[in-house]
Amino acid sequence: MTTDTPVPWKRAFRSLYYAQAPEPSDPVLERGKLALLVIDVQNVYLQRPDPATLDAPARALYDAWTPFHRRMHGVVIPAIGALQARFRADRHEVLFARIACHTRDGRERSLSQKLPGWNNLLLPKDAWESQIVPAIAPQGDEMVVTKTTDSALTGTSLRLTLANLGIAQLVCCGIFTDQCVSSTVRSLADESFQVIVVEDACAAGSDALHRQELEIINHIYCQVMRTDELFGYLP
Repeated sequence: MTTDTPVPWKRAFRSLYYAQAPEPSDPVLERGKLALLVIDVQNVYLQRPDPATLDAPARALYDAWTPFHRRMHGVVIPAIGALQARFRADRHEVLFARIACHTRDGRERSLSQKLPGWNNLLLPKDAWESQIVPAIAPQGDEMVVTKTTDSALTGTSLRLTLANLGIAQLVCCGIFTDQCVSSTVRSLADESFQVIVVEDACAAGSDALHRQELEIINHIYCQVMRTDELFGYLP
């Protein structure tokens, strides 16, 4: 018999390494030390061509990405919006990271963004494609870190910003789970930040990649939980 009931976060997304590990302790989140970090939810990743204009190979690729877009619009963006509303209401910091380059030709990009393939993106910082999607855009003076790397902590001012704010606990969400979210989480963990990844506020290119990466990073680099579970711990 199958069930759609979610597994509680303490038992979900366990890899072989943690299959027999005891359940983790409840997180103790502290006001003034806690921030939300929204990673790379930019217009470039949500735009779609008119399927009627596509040839057969392009239409096959379009169809392959349709589950991602359904998850983004139906699950992830609403979950991020709920996180933002709660963090803003409780006066916790809301921060953003995005992929963008300062030069028009992107000559300062990291190698991973210059190699041929899907990650070869040229996103000048002022272009429409580079902006955070309007539904979850920054408000007021909320800070946006611009990066040419996968990790938001590498080659940016984020580390110093977090130190100046007194932040030691990060709730991370965004895209892509197996790329920039994971890279950022690993970097934060290496710097001894306490990290929570919100499962329903993240997405990868496929659900399999999303779930696999959560299993890889869970319990060692972060704790993975759903939005409703996190809300029970927010100060």
